[in-house]
Order: sequence, then C-alpha cells, then structure tokens
Amino acid sequence: MMYLQVAAGLVILLVCGELLVRGSVALAEQMGISKLVIGFTVIAFGTSAPELVVCIQAATEGVPGIAFGNVIGSNIANTLLVLGIPAMIYPLYCDTRSALRDSLLMVGASILFMALAWNGVIAFWQGFILLMVLTAAVLRSYFRARVEGDDGAEEALEEYEQNMPRNIFVSLFFILMGLLGLVLGSHFLVNGAVVIAHVAGVSDEIIGLTLVALGTSLPELATSIIAAVRRHGDVAIGNVLGSNFFNITGIIGVTAMIEPMEAPSQILHFDLWIMLAVSLLVVPVFLAKKPIGRVLGGFLCLGYVTYVIAQFYGMSGVYHAGLQ
Repeated sequence: MMYLQVAAGLVILLVCGELLVRGSVALAEQMGISKLVIGFTVIAFGTSAPELVVCIQAATEGVPGIAFGNVIGSNIANTLLVLGIPAMIYPLYCDTRSALRDSLLMVGASILFMALAWNGVIAFWQGFILLMVLTAAVLRSYFRARVEGDDGAEEALEEYEQNMPRNIFVSLFFILMGLLGLVLGSHFLVNGAVVIAHVAGVSDEIIGLTLVALGTSLPELATSIIAAVRRHGDVAIGNVLGSNFFNITGIIGVTAMIEPMEAPSQILHFDLWIMLAVSLLVVPVFLAKKPIGRVLGGFLCLGYVTYVIAQFYGMSGVYHAGLQ
C-alpha cells in the first residue's frame, strides 16, 4: 500500500505540475505578458512547483530529512543523471560562456547554502537571504536577456505552446486543478515515503535523497531527453543548471521562511559535500569549451548509481549509523 501511495503521489505531482505550468503560461499569454517574462518567471517557477510543495509539506509535518533530502538529492540527480542520460543519447553542445556563468552561479549558491546551514538550522532570515539571491539573479538574467536576447526562453516556451488551453476559463481550471493536485500528491508522497523509511529501517534523509529526489527530478529528466533528441543542448544544460540554482535559493528559501528547519547531520556532513563536488565537476567541461559527450554522460550516470548504492550500503550509511 505504501508503495502505491508513493507511486500515486509521484503521478499526481507530475500530471498536476504540468497542468499548473500549462495553465499559467496560457493565462500569462492571454493577459499579454511578454514571452521573455513568461520564460523567466512562470515556466521557471512553475516547473519547480512539485519540489516546492513536497518540501513545504515535509517541513510542516516535522520530517526535515525529506525536505532537505529532496533538494540536495534532486541537485545530485540533476547533475549526474539528468545531464548524463541525454548526453548518452546525443552529445550536448551549448553556448559555453552562458553555461559557465550559470554553473558558477550554481556553485556559488551551493557554497552559500552550506555556509548558512552549517550551524544546523535554516531559519527565516537565512531563507530570506536565499530568496533575495534568487530574486537578484532572475532580475539580472532578465535585463541581460532584454539586451542580448535569449533563445533558451523562447525554445522553452515553444514546448508548452503546442498544447495549451486557448480559453481563459480553461486556463484557470488547469491552474486550480494543478494547485489542488500538487497538495494532494505531495501529501501521498511524503506520508508514503515516511512509512517506507520506517519499514525498511532507513532514515528519512536517505529516502528523501533517493526515492523522493529522483521522483521529483523526473520532469527535468523528461525535458532534457526531449531537448537532446531535438539537438537542443542549451535547453538540456540550462534546464539542469537553472533547476539546481532554484532548488537551493527558491525552494529552501521559501520553505525556511514558512517553517524553519533543522539540517540533518548526515546531509550536512556528507551529502552537501557530494552536491558541491558534482556541481564543480561540470565547470572544467565548460571552461574547456567542450560538449558533454557520451563518455562523460556514461561516467555521470555511473556516478549517480554509485551515490545511490552508497546511501544504503556505503559511506553514507556507515556515517549515519555512527551518528546514531
């Protein structure tokens, strides 16, 4: 039953997250909002709505391990798996200058988050700082794109324009169903994940870092695979880098402002360092102005499999047992 509950939660989150984004994009266009603004706000925030609702649900229900694990595990999965699988399908070519800039932003956000969490708590003021960093980055990117142009925002919007509601009332219905579904899906996912953790005898953190994180990363994986098939390497890479930056600054920021969270010791002393390491891993690739090819993609996927195994049988599990 608990596995069905988690599966149902993931399906509801995926479907209703898509409804929310499509309804919001359609409503924004019907209100005459520019495509550039839609690309930088509605799509960027809407696609991360499932992770946000899951984190808020977990934090308010007193399981910060799932909330933190969802974000940290999603970032690790994004960098290793969501980049690795598409690269194995077709090498990911991109504007290396833009990718390098975004990867350094991702690394900077990771370091800032580690510094803020090092005392063991993410409180309201720390969440506020993270949210201000996100706001500044979005505004800077928007004004830069107005001057230089941004094909990535246009391409991302094209993916949603093909199957959008054309009536304002249908758009509002999509948004309402999306919001209600996200709340219901997150409730199923969090509660089911907690039961699985207890039955399996593992921590909430490990379930959050693996099962929940991988589940909420599926939309990014689907988007990146489609982008790779269509030879849109910029979209695939930008999808991962932008999602990772938003996960840290936006999702943790908003969640902490709603419900301050204790940072689990396992995540603080092990998984945060893994997240930083894999974030740094892609920087030399962009510095060298090379595509992410099939060999590197395979290496990234192997790295993710190794990380998951380590959670249950390796270094992470040994460290967690030592804490207890």
